Amino acid sequence: MPLSENSHFYYSDVAFGQLMNKRVNKILLICSTYDAFMLEEDGRIDEQIFNEYVALNLRYPPQFIQVTEAKDALEIVKNDNIDLVISTLNVVGMDVFEMSKQMKELQEGIPVVLLTPFSREVTLRLEHEDTSSIDAVFSWLGHSDIMMAIVKQLEDMINVDHDVNEVGVQVIILVEDSVRFYSSYLPNIYKIIFNQSKKFMAEGLNEHQKTMRMRGRPKILLATNYERAIEYYEKYKNNLLGIISDISYPRNGKQDKQAGLRLCKRVRKEDRFLPFLLQSSDGENEGHAKRLRAGFINKNSKSLNHELKEYIIENLAFGDFIFYCPRTGEEVARATDLQSLQKLVRVISDEVLSYHVNRNHFSKWLKARALFHIANMFKYMRVEHFGSLDEIREFIYQALSGYRKNTARGVIAKYYRKKFDSYVMFARIGEGSIGGKARGLAFIDVLLKQYKMHHKYPGVFITIPKTVVISTEMFDLFMESNNLYDIALSDEDDEVILKRFIKSRLPKSLLRDLNEYIRVIDKPIAIRSSSLLEDSHYQPFAGIYSTFMLPMQGDDELKLRMLAEAIKSVYASVYFKSSKAYMQATKNVIDEEKMAIVLQEVCGMVYDDMYMPSFSGVTRSVNFYPVIDEKAEDGVVELALGLGKHIVDGGGHNLRFSPKSPKKVLQLSTPELALSSTQKHFYALKMDQNSFRPSIHDDINLIKLSIRQIPKHSSFRMLLSTFDFHSEMVRDGWVEEGKKIVSFSHVLKYDKFPLAEIIQDVLEIGQTAMNNPVEIEFAVNLNKNETNEMVFSLLQIRPIVETSGSQIVDILERDEDDAIIVSDSALGNGVITGIHDIVYIKPQGFEATNNPKLPALIEKINADFAKQNKNYALVGPGRWGSHDSWLGIPVSWPQISEARLIVESGLDNYRIDPSQGTHFFQNLTSFHVGYFTINPFIKDGIYHVEKLDKMKAVYEDEYIRVVHFDNELIIKIDGRKSKGVIMSRINKGKEE
Repeated sequence: MPLSENSHFYYSDVAFGQLMNKRVNKILLICSTYDAFMLEEDGRIDEQIFNEYVALNLRYPPQFIQVTEAKDALEIVKNDNIDLVISTLNVVGMDVFEMSKQMKELQEGIPVVLLTPFSREVTLRLEHEDTSSIDAVFSWLGHSDIMMAIVKQLEDMINVDHDVNEVGVQVIILVEDSVRFYSSYLPNIYKIIFNQSKKFMAEGLNEHQKTMRMRGRPKILLATNYERAIEYYEKYKNNLLGIISDISYPRNGKQDKQAGLRLCKRVRKEDRFLPFLLQSSDGENEGHAKRLRAGFINKNSKSLNHELKEYIIENLAFGDFIFYCPRTGEEVARATDLQSLQKLVRVISDEVLSYHVNRNHFSKWLKARALFHIANMFKYMRVEHFGSLDEIREFIYQALSGYRKNTARGVIAKYYRKKFDSYVMFARIGEGSIGGKARGLAFIDVLLKQYKMHHKYPGVFITIPKTVVISTEMFDLFMESNNLYDIALSDEDDEVILKRFIKSRLPKSLLRDLNEYIRVIDKPIAIRSSSLLEDSHYQPFAGIYSTFMLPMQGDDELKLRMLAEAIKSVYASVYFKSSKAYMQATKNVIDEEKMAIVLQEVCGMVYDDMYMPSFSGVTRSVNFYPVIDEKAEDGVVELALGLGKHIVDGGGHNLRFSPKSPKKVLQLSTPELALSSTQKHFYALKMDQNSFRPSIHDDINLIKLSIRQIPKHSSFRMLLSTFDFHSEMVRDGWVEEGKKIVSFSHVLKYDKFPLAEIIQDVLEIGQTAMNNPVEIEFAVNLNKNETNEMVFSLLQIRPIVETSGSQIVDILERDEDDAIIVSDSALGNGVITGIHDIVYIKPQGFEATNNPKLPALIEKINADFAKQNKNYALVGPGRWGSHDSWLGIPVSWPQISEARLIVESGLDNYRIDPSQGTHFFQNLTSFHVGYFTINPFIKDGIYHVEKLDKMKAVYEDEYIRVVHFDNELIIKIDGRKSKGVIMSRINKGKEE
């Protein structure tokens, strides 16, 4: 039975939604005017019941229909769907017993309960009446809680078989033949159970979980004779919490003054430790109870109900888990919840642990809290099943740990300051929206649990990072309480806006939550934007707002200050100039945007004075640039050693491959390509506690290092190959002499990590669930965690909004003859209309050193088009949107927002692979912008720039020309063949 180091349990979630499916919704109450007055002395009966339900945190209070005459009652039963009839003894127009017979003829099986104040006369009358049509008799003792008990008793009866057999709900048997006593006991037992259930509801991570847990409370079954008690015991003994029994009640049709003792002896033959409470008006029976190891309560006790409550809490496992010393009977420790139970299991003595294990106390306590699956793991656990008590400790500890982790997965938990710990995977602060990015992350978490992906691959843990989301409610409070909207919506510079935001105070409740958060988190964290629009379906807002990383070093005061400043910096980024321009370009309104914040553990490990994952990646379920024998539907992956900034910013030289054929990597096909087109730099987080300061640049504390500076750690050696200058060959692995190449050889060629298989799985799951092609960001830590596993961490999922994919376009040979530009690597599909202008970078005399000068010039041209509400085609060498100006022109999206077609053209001395910068690329596709790649000097496409040079420029400077065509350009993209063309119509435009 002991757990091995890599054992993993898959705990099925308790199907609380399947419990208590049959409910009493409509009650017919029949009583005389006087009885009604008596029942409603404290107010309307339905109001009393409603208040009773609210006080006990119960839902679905029943509806009451109240009548005084039998004929009205029979008419209602005939025509309405009544779940329960409650009648007093005196009914107008008919004897209650006759009325109940007629009701059962009208509606078979309808339960009828007689409710009456009890006296000697009433008792005598009932003894002489035919009560066969009455299902139960209860005594009115002056309080409406009897109504609640009657309803719950019936609901327990009609749900018990399903809920016990299908889910494992527990049962308490009450054996009592005195109407007066069980009419007093039942309301009190229910109240005890409901109030205790409210306490263990705290194990729920959000309001839905808490509410659902109430459905898992124990059922109470009432038996009024020995035979029924035995029937219940035999039927439910494997799910029995305890028995509460009178001593004198009918057996074999006659009153047996020792029936309760007989029942206890019967039970003790099979179960020495089942809680069994005997009650009697005869105090001499206490001795019999002790000999049977049963509890005892004297019915004449003035504190009867208090003693009953104490017994239930202490013996039926409803209170705290109290660890007792078996020799002295003294309490040695107390667990209030799973968290504290898990901690105490490792520190209590062997003697105490053995005592509780052998008496099945762990299972009982867990079952009382509706934690059925983990309780069943402990049910038959005994000391002799293990090699040592230390093995038992570890088994219990790991089982509780696994259960808590599993329960936290796939759930957006409410952030509780006092309960937050490292087991909470995804929590929210505040009641507002969590934004698009957080919503996508929570969705991944659900899918991982649903498809049982966490431990699908041996030695690998697939997960999301531990995440806390600060909802948009806190953003609203922050903005309003600090009067920030005026400056936020103004035209002030970004630095001015940031400075004002940093000086402002976060809400006090949020600061208190963050103060507890920093005490639990022991790894660096990313503070990421999660706006209402960002990463949402069909809302292309990828990478517009800031993301900061914090090393979380130093004392708590410093960590809290840095965290608060980072949050305020992300809030401020909503109102930076680039964000406002983007809003305008997307026709959104800036003051409608709201920001949630994602606090996310960074996947990775500390290496000297820096922190980073082994590698990061982005994968798409659609391959926009299939090469060799790749197919578009196979998807594509880009990898970079270190932090994902290298990929997200489009820095170039990321390793690109298809997950269906990971061993075929074009960049590694020749030594020359491997040297020229693989990663040259990587990013890491500085671990210096003073490295962060508020800035409009979110990479303020990131460091960019050469591949030569990779830490000499075994995990990185799996990712590198070495170019041997003597043999001019690339050798897999780390060789001391030679140039290092980031090849991921041990991952892609030798399967040291099942990356391709995992990616295929998550892409298929994500695309199926979203019913749309998806893009997923991830990070991998090849260094094994505390459970001896490598970690694949899913950071983000977003839908890829495809271009007009349903339109079929054919590009004919004559189209190419008339073309200005032809591309054999075109992204998109369909016909782009409304374009009369081409903006192009002059290829003659082009030098990459001038690239940093171009964005400002292009931005002005773009602004002129925006004022005229016109679009254009943009053509230029290298990568558009690259953060590395040596690779292309480093424009941001707002600077080219009016371009409907973007062309990347290689030159004879300047060939760059296609742009794949995640955020820039995502925005191109999301906005349905056509995208061509051409390298005409190697016959990869056609570019008749001479045709454009002959035309009169409507704008020209040292680097850029803009030409206008009178007639609309014909722009076609054949998505099936990745072919694109730009043609002019008969009117060639304005020639010089």
